Amino acid sequence: MNAVQSTAQWREANWRDLLAAIAQVKQAIVGYSESSQAPAASPLLPDFLIPPTLQQLSTYFNLSPFEQAILLVCVGMELSPEFSILCGQAQGDSKLNHPTFMLMLSVFPYHHWDALAPNGTLRHWRLIELGEGQTLTQSQLRIDERILHYLIGEQSIDDRFKGVIDLITFKPNVVPSQQQLAEKIAVLWQQNEQTIVQLYGIEVAGKRAVAATAAQLTQRTLYRLSTQTIPASPGDINTLALLWNREAILSNGILIIDYDSHHEIDPVKAIALELFITQIQSPLVITDRNRSFFKSVETQRRSCISLEVFPPNSDEQRLLWQSALAQADHQQIEPLVAQFNLNQPTIDAVCAEATHSSQLWDLCRLRSRPQMDDLAQRIEAGADWDDLVLPDAQKQILRAIAAQIKQRAKVYERWGFGTKSKRGLGISALFAGASGTGKTMAAEVLAQTLKLDLYRIDLSAVVSKYIGETEKNLGRVFDAAESGSVILLFDEADALFGKRSEVKDSHDRYANMEVSYLLQRMETYQGLAILTTNLKETLDTAFLRRIRFVIKFPFPDSVQREEIWRRVFPKTLPVEALDMAKLARLNVAGGNIRNIALNAAFIAANTEENVGMKHLLEASKSEYAKLERTLTDAEVRGWVA
Repeated sequence: MNAVQSTAQWREANWRDLLAAIAQVKQAIVGYSESSQAPAASPLLPDFLIPPTLQQLSTYFNLSPFEQAILLVCVGMELSPEFSILCGQAQGDSKLNHPTFMLMLSVFPYHHWDALAPNGTLRHWRLIELGEGQTLTQSQLRIDERILHYLIGEQSIDDRFKGVIDLITFKPNVVPSQQQLAEKIAVLWQQNEQTIVQLYGIEVAGKRAVAATAAQLTQRTLYRLSTQTIPASPGDINTLALLWNREAILSNGILIIDYDSHHEIDPVKAIALELFITQIQSPLVITDRNRSFFKSVETQRRSCISLEVFPPNSDEQRLLWQSALAQADHQQIEPLVAQFNLNQPTIDAVCAEATHSSQLWDLCRLRSRPQMDDLAQRIEAGADWDDLVLPDAQKQILRAIAAQIKQRAKVYERWGFGTKSKRGLGISALFAGASGTGKTMAAEVLAQTLKLDLYRIDLSAVVSKYIGETEKNLGRVFDAAESGSVILLFDEADALFGKRSEVKDSHDRYANMEVSYLLQRMETYQGLAILTTNLKETLDTAFLRRIRFVIKFPFPDSVQREEIWRRVFPKTLPVEALDMAKLARLNVAGGNIRNIALNAAFIAANTEENVGMKHLLEASKSEYAKLERTLTDAEVRGWVA
C-alpha cells in the first residue's frame, strides 16, 4: 500500500467516525427536545469511538468531553441542514436555529461554565467563534473554518494567512556543508524546540534550503512570513501570532521570517515584527544578511543561535555542475567553477536553458546580473586592445591583471595559496590619471578580454551622511557582485578613498571606518575591483599598500595622440583629407579626442558631407569651450585653407 492509498483510507475512516459522533450528539439534542427539555444521558460513553482528528485536537488543546461535544454540534451544523431545525425546536424559538451555549448547557449534563470563558480553550485558541445574540449564552456558536477542515481531515492553510504566511512546499536540495547545518539545527530543536535559529549570510536560497531541510529532518511543516505584508496594528499582530501558534500546533509547523530585506521595511512594520516575534511559541528561523537581530527577541529569554550559511564552495559547485551536466567533461566545468559563485537553483536554471555548452558562460553572466543591475550601472564593454593607446609598461600590467583573474583558481585552490589565508586574495587595481586618459576604456578592455560584466559604482549613491549606511551600501554591492565575480569600477574614487584624517571627533572615526571596511571587502572579493582617481597623491599610502596593481595613465604625448586619432574613426566612416599629424597637435586626452571625432561626424552628416578637417575644427572649438580653454593658433594652424 502506497502513501496516497494509506492517506485516503485514513481520511475515509475518520469521516465515518466523525459522522457517527455527529449522529450521537444529534441524538442527544433530539432526546433533550423530546423529553420536555430534560438533560439526556451522556452521549459520549467511555467506549465511544472519537474521530482521530478530534482525538488529536483534544490532545493538543486538552479538551474536555463537554468541549468535544460543542465542537461536534458545530460541525454538525455545517454538514447537516437538520441541525438548524433541531436547534430551534430544542430551544423553543425558531429564531434560535443555531447552536448556543445555553443549548449546550441544557443538553449535555457534564457541562462546565469555563468552556465559554474568554480565556478558556475554545475561545482563546479560536476553535469556535461567538456570533451575535441578545445574551452571551444565546449568541451563535460557530466552528472556526480552519478547525472544521482539520476535523474533516483536510489539511489547509488558514485563509487569514493569505499574503502574510505561506506554506513552503519545495523539496530542498542542499550541498554537504549546508546539510551539516540542517542536521545541527534538527538536533537543537530535538533538545529544545524553543531555540530561535538565525541563518545569516549572502546565500539567500541556501538559507531557505537549510531551513527546509531541518524541517524535513524533524518531520515538520515549513511556513514563511512575508515581512512586507505583515499588519502594523498591535491588535492585528496579536491575532496573527495567536493564529500562527495554533497553526504550529495543528501542522507541527516551523516559521521562517525573511529578514534579509529588513532595511527596506518601514519603522512601523519593523516594530510590528518585533512584537510578533516576542509572541511566537513555535520553532523559529530568522534569515538575515548580517548578524543583526531583533533586540526584543532577547527579552523572551529563549535560546538563540546564529549560524552562517555559505554559498557552495568550489568542490560543491563542481559536483552541482557535474550532476546538472551529466555528459559534460572536466574542461567544460572548470572555467565555470573558477569564475562564478552560483548556487544549486541557479546552476539548474542555467543548464535547463542552455541548448549547447557554448552558451553556459553567457547564461551564467545573465543570471548574475539581476542582483547587480539595481545597485550599479552596467557598462557595455566594446573596447579591445587595439583601441587602447598606452605605453607598453601600462599595457603589460593590464595583461598581468587579466592573467591573474584567469589563473586564480589554479593558484588559490590547486596550488594552495587560498588555504593559507582568505585575506589578500582579492584582485584590486588603481587606475590613476587625468580625465580622458583611458582609465574606463582599460576597464572595458579587461571586461571584454575576460568575458565579464563591468559595473560602474555611483559613489554619490553609496556614500551616506548617516553613520553605518555607507558600509551597508558597499556591502550590498560586493555581496551582489560575488555570484558572478563581476568587475567593479569605482569611478572617481577620491571622494571616498582620500587620506584618512586624524581622529578629532566621531565623524572622523566613522569616516575612517568606511575606508577600512572597503579595504576589508576588496581583500576578500573574488572578482576584480578597479578604483579610478584623477589625483593619486590624495590617496592614503596605507590604502595604496593594499592595492595589488597601480597603473599611472599618463597624459598622451603628440605621438600617442596621433595614434589615438588614427584609431578613433570607424572604418566605415566617410572621410576626406584628414591629417592625423595636425590633429595630434591638439593638446587633449583620448576622451576629448573621441568627443571631437563624434561631434564632427554629426556636423558632417547634417551637411551631407564627408568628415573633413573643417568639421573637426568646428567640433574642437565646441570641446575647448566646454573645457573652458582657449584653442590656440599653434594647435589648428593649417587645418583648413
